[in-house]
Amino acid sequence: MKPAILFFSLLFLVTVSFGQTASKSLDNVVITFNKNKTAVQTTGNGEMQINVSPKDLRKFKAEGVVLYSDFGAAGDGKTDDMEALVATHAFANQEGLGVKADDGATYYLGGKNRTAVIRTNTDFGTATFIIDDTKVENRNAPVFLVNSALESFKPEGIVSLKANQKKIDVSLPATCLVTVTDSNVKRYIRFGPNQNNGSSQTDIFIVDKNGNVNMDAPIIWDFDQVTNVTALPIDEETLTITGGRFTTIANCAESKYTYYSRGISIKRSNVLVDGLEHRIVEEGDHGAPYGGFFNISECAWVTIKNCVVTGHKTYQTIGSAGVPVSMGTYDITVNRALNVSFINCSQTNDINDNRYWGIMGSNYSKNLLFDGCTFSRFDAHMGVANATIRNSTLGHQGINAIGSGTFTVEKSTIRGRSLINLRSDYGSTWKGKMIIRDCVFVPANGNKISASLIGGSNSGKHNFGYTCYMPEEVIIEGLYVDDTNHPDEYQGPAIFSNFNSKMTDETYEEPFPYVRTRKVILKKVSTASGKSLRLSDNRYMFKDVDIINE
Repeated sequence: MKPAILFFSLLFLVTVSFGQTASKSLDNVVITFNKNKTAVQTTGNGEMQINVSPKDLRKFKAEGVVLYSDFGAAGDGKTDDMEALVATHAFANQEGLGVKADDGATYYLGGKNRTAVIRTNTDFGTATFIIDDTKVENRNAPVFLVNSALESFKPEGIVSLKANQKKIDVSLPATCLVTVTDSNVKRYIRFGPNQNNGSSQTDIFIVDKNGNVNMDAPIIWDFDQVTNVTALPIDEETLTITGGRFTTIANCAESKYTYYSRGISIKRSNVLVDGLEHRIVEEGDHGAPYGGFFNISECAWVTIKNCVVTGHKTYQTIGSAGVPVSMGTYDITVNRALNVSFINCSQTNDINDNRYWGIMGSNYSKNLLFDGCTFSRFDAHMGVANATIRNSTLGHQGINAIGSGTFTVEKSTIRGRSLINLRSDYGSTWKGKMIIRDCVFVPANGNKISASLIGGSNSGKHNFGYTCYMPEEVIIEGLYVDDTNHPDEYQGPAIFSNFNSKMTDETYEEPFPYVRTRKVILKKVSTASGKSLRLSDNRYMFKDVDIINE
């Protein structure tokens, strides 16, 4: 059950009376009410001034909803309607009204440094939105920002924490999403072409007003010192966004790591997006990468349902190690978010076309779900705690993850190089268990490959900022490996790839030991080739794994 919010918005709300002004603290908007007609103007310093006539005010309140055309949107696909959209949502937010797109309208949204803030239910309906990224004033400004009217604050008294701690000695005004950082500790010290010096230890979890931690998304690190902490109250009511056909005209900027964030940024808990579609046009031979049309962060309980997204074309650049790399570019990103679900979603381009980067990436998140999705990839960079993929099909980039807890894949078809790839740039670590149930694995989408179920690598010689683990236990209950097309020397699919080809006997030294899997349980596993599962090309490394056939 979602917690009740026991306090009011911290925004300054002004009782409406004609001739008075209601100041909005967000996006530099001022709303006035007088006898003139409803109009929107922007001053020389960028301040937006919205005037609403008394007649229109009565009409909007009676109908409970406002249209973009009410605030000047042309909807002709040529006129830049960005400011009209900003004005519509600013007014709707203040008055607690819903927003609806005009049926059949096409809204052209140019590159102005404006963001429409959504705080009320919004129906994009059958309207089309053209987002032109060819000339953008601020690539970091989302077109839409879904956020809370509740403000974050710094709670007192949280100075240290322990992993899996159930209660914190703190009193909160309501259930909150709490984010903590210890800048003295570095985790996720990346290895490889995109190497870096790591990131400050971070965790995000839910705490009720009495200090009880929601153990569905537990604290995963020990914090000897908390150097920064914020708490954001969780909205009780679900905000719903429906419909809409969005098309991005792709940027043609230099191909380097200057990410564009020109989509829908969700930073509010309890949000449902249903039936939205996003497409991309005019990608050329170069361009800057995207940080996600859906960019979900600093929130909990977000569901993306019956939506269609599009993979971005992959471009090359020079990585931090001075060698060429393919740039990650996404239509979905999830960062510092809990309980995020994608249900019955798909993408417009071929999930097995490797010209397009994997659709999704995530960091610092917990309890991620794909259910009934057809996507090119699931990915967790800087860790996920608990993830589930079911009733889904994943394409050429398959499942890539590091993290902890339980990773469950059931009733799904996976077409990547491995059934699950543990990302080697972060130590191929999974502290917990993996469950594979009633799945089909098509190695490398049917290309000739010596198949392995669990992929990754770790030399034991790089400090990733944490002890690296293989899953303690792997449970496979129903798996068909479609290895029809395989190399001539093929000996059958391996449970584990060769994680360290140099580790062949006891003389190999690991300054940072890699903790291997203890047990694998196999039940109802079959292959198209007729060849049985085998342990690994590196039998020495996995010699102590207990294989149980049921």
